[in-house]
Amino acid sequence: MEKQGFRKNLINIEPYVAGEQPKSDNIIKLNANENAYPPSPMVGMAIAEFDSSVLRKYPDFSAEPLKSELAAYYGLTPGRVFVGNGSDDVLAAAFRAFFNGDEPILYPDVTYSFYPVWCDILKIPYKTIPLKDDFTIDVADYKIKNGGIIFPNPNAPTSIALDKNKITELLDANRDVIVVIDETYIDFGGESCVDLLDKYDNLVLTRTFSKSRSLAGMRLGFAMGSEELISYMNAVKDSYNSYPVDAVAIAAGCAAVKDDKYFKDTISKLVSTRERLIKEFDALGFETAPSAANFIFTRHDKFSAKEIFAFLREKGIYVRYFNKPRIDNYLRITVGTDEETDKLISAVKELIN
Repeated sequence: MEKQGFRKNLINIEPYVAGEQPKSDNIIKLNANENAYPPSPMVGMAIAEFDSSVLRKYPDFSAEPLKSELAAYYGLTPGRVFVGNGSDDVLAAAFRAFFNGDEPILYPDVTYSFYPVWCDILKIPYKTIPLKDDFTIDVADYKIKNGGIIFPNPNAPTSIALDKNKITELLDANRDVIVVIDETYIDFGGESCVDLLDKYDNLVLTRTFSKSRSLAGMRLGFAMGSEELISYMNAVKDSYNSYPVDAVAIAAGCAAVKDDKYFKDTISKLVSTRERLIKEFDALGFETAPSAANFIFTRHDKFSAKEIFAFLREKGIYVRYFNKPRIDNYLRITVGTDEETDKLISAVKELIN
């Protein structure tokens, strides 16, 4: 039926759907890839000692204290760092800044489902490139004419990382377009491409504080690239929200970056638990992708993903089920604490046995 009046001008898109947010504290929440551990104690101290009187003023225009902290940590200059409200805000700025041509941008068919949302909103032409049967990226598929490339590494929801040699091959074949690598989960495995930024001036990396630094509730993300490309992202930011990061978030972010020991210790614990979970699931008849993230992507040889999802939900354990082509028999399960993991394994054993 044709829309009438003002309704004909309303936006028509399929929105991004986040993992379900349980209403009870008794739920084991393994469906949103949040960190199982709290942020660094230094973050709590920074917030507790924060001078609330400064909140009457606008925050630092471009979050320079946090930019400087991140630049020092990754061996860059502050002008090569962009900071935003979570990696989604950072990615949105990247889409606006870099993907403005007539040729379609490329990204995998199984990947972060926000990409097509931004393309629809911004009217960006795109082409999805199918992953191989084992859910890995075939770099040869990206050696075609395009208007830009974006993909997560490790990929989501598959958890699989692309080898840096393959990434270099992809970059060498796409010198004339911007390549954005979404490194949301890179701290949990795989190889970061920070050291490739000097070689490829068309490369941009995006990161988040939500996963490895346990600050999902603070909404902090950042990008790294050449000063030229970061300047374009800043121009986009200044055109629609010139003060995107609040003063408390800046203080918390700086504290999180400074506490490198806590950061690395937490990652080590999660990786150890992840490997134990995969081993236990293997023994129970699961087939799990080689994970380089803080979650696993898995299926069972006898029980459907939908069946396992429903059973676990009844037990108060929330995991992620995707009713989508190619992955509708897989579950994405966040790595929790050892205690949460034990309860997950116990519940799965109950179903299977």
